[in-house]
Amino acid sequence: MSTPFRLSDGFIAGQNARLTPDLRQDFEHARIVLARRGLDIEALVRRAQAFRIAVPSWGLGTGGTRFARFPMPGEPRDVFEKLDDCYAINGLVRVTPLVSLHIPWDKPHDAKALRAHADERGLAVDSMNSNTFEDQAGQQRSYKHGSLAHPDPAVRRQAVEHNLECVEIGRALGASSLTVWIGDGGNFPGQMHFRDALEAYLDSMRAIYAALPEGWRLLLEHKLAEPAFYSTVINDWGTSYWAAERLGPKAFCLVDLGHHAPNVNIEMIVARLIQFGKLGGFHFNDSKYGDDDLDAGAIKPFQLFLIFNELVDAEISGVPGFNPSYMLDQSHNVTDPIESVMVSAMEVQRAYLQAHLVDRGALREYQRACDPLMALRMLKQAYLTDVEPLLAMARERAGGAIDPIAAYRASGYREAMAAERPAAGRRAAGIV
Repeated sequence: MSTPFRLSDGFIAGQNARLTPDLRQDFEHARIVLARRGLDIEALVRRAQAFRIAVPSWGLGTGGTRFARFPMPGEPRDVFEKLDDCYAINGLVRVTPLVSLHIPWDKPHDAKALRAHADERGLAVDSMNSNTFEDQAGQQRSYKHGSLAHPDPAVRRQAVEHNLECVEIGRALGASSLTVWIGDGGNFPGQMHFRDALEAYLDSMRAIYAALPEGWRLLLEHKLAEPAFYSTVINDWGTSYWAAERLGPKAFCLVDLGHHAPNVNIEMIVARLIQFGKLGGFHFNDSKYGDDDLDAGAIKPFQLFLIFNELVDAEISGVPGFNPSYMLDQSHNVTDPIESVMVSAMEVQRAYLQAHLVDRGALREYQRACDPLMALRMLKQAYLTDVEPLLAMARERAGGAIDPIAAYRASGYREAMAAERPAAGRRAAGIV
């Protein structure tokens, strides 16, 4: 049997060697620029190195559009191979040691073996994600007309039991949260009783909440529309907050950047949830319309920065209980999923670091003086600052790649996986 292909530290170091001289020059220039503004470049590099974001297991395969899916050679065929891809990604970018799993797509036959597989690769399971938005083989009752908010108590019990199973699997894997998103809603006026559906959802969630292990959090994910287009049960942050408040202190709201109406001020939603003590986490992506799940920062990089401006402000201010989970949530159809995940992780890290460049004292003064132009200039100054040398230096010092995409392509990883993982029926990765 041939030895499985793996990206080695030696290969990454070799790729870095030709880029190191230019990086040193760019880093020294950045040091001078930042010093003029009283910023310590080494402290910023340490912040960049400490940043962590989880990779979605379902984002490691080619995703589908609303019409079709075009698989890529070498896609992972099971959850173990998904973790192998996560290992390669983290080896290059060094900020993604966490993995978010989706059940039943990632249901392991041996949770102990899967946890050992993750441990050997320096990975940890962050959050479990339940699936009651599609029917599975052998499922007794259908979710065609809803799950946790279904009018039939038997369907709701089935959906609750699935979530409890996710919790038990997560407990064995060392996870610390359960993320719940449902597609429940209606496509026609009169199809559902709005108030009854929300009460049914809350009743189901109480049963799930009661089973949470010590130290776990329950993350409630809202979505404006799809697959129900006339009405959705958990349709906005206000409804999500209402439910989280009633469930208790372990329940929090999760913000997916692709789940909002056009022109919604997402950064203000983030600030509100921080203020109310109910911001639990994020699914980072970008969206042109609907739930596109494009790479983070692909369409609205300034909005991504503005969101992190609120997050970093809360971090610096020491807001009590502030500890959001950062996760990616993407579906790739025309790119290599590994490349897109790396790009998104780096773009989110970039926005996080740029938010640390904001002169918050000056910004507050302009806000108090009702000077909107200068307040915006303070934000733009941070946003337009080139932090790429800091991010590259943070990766290199941690053993990662100065240029992760170039190193990945030079490694031949995708070609090696295509040989190791011959296609056999339906792929286990990617959203259909």
